[in-house]
Amino acid sequence: MKFLFDLFPVILFFAAFKLADIYVATAVAIGATFLQIGLLALLKRKIEPMLWISLAIIVVFGGATLVLRDETFIKWKPTVLYWLFGAVLAGSALLFRRNLMRSMLSTQVRLPDPVWARLNWSWVGFFAFMGVANLLVALNFTTDQWVNFKLFGATGLMLLFVVGQALFLARHVQEEGKP
Repeated sequence: MKFLFDLFPVILFFAAFKLADIYVATAVAIGATFLQIGLLALLKRKIEPMLWISLAIIVVFGGATLVLRDETFIKWKPTVLYWLFGAVLAGSALLFRRNLMRSMLSTQVRLPDPVWARLNWSWVGFFAFMGVANLLVALNFTTDQWVNFKLFGATGLMLLFVVGQALFLARHVQEEGKP
């Protein structure tokens, strides 16, 4: 259910694009992200920092798209978001010796330290790859093809990566009370 909730702005962006154009879709995505945060606040649920970052980036890049009537900005938005997430994970590990993946997931799963490090760096690599993939599609294909990639391609790649990570982690999970 959380996965669908997280995809809410992307699904609405896709639908609005198919029914109207990139500018309507961009405005819908901005509104949907505000609605997401508003709903979480109304339900007194925790609003994850990544959602705040996503809101800021959609407002800046989506706003530039709408004000300048240039779809280039909205096409860059996923790349900026992916690279920012990857940079935060890498920077935290390199500069502060803090593994953010461990910080986010350690209450749900116990893993040996080297596995936490591999997990963190695999996400850094994945975010770098996704940023490049988005740019390749945005710069070399039509806007319609990019929108399709954004919903189906990027989401599919994310699902495949998460399943691969789950299979990898399953081999390394430590039971409570065991080292």
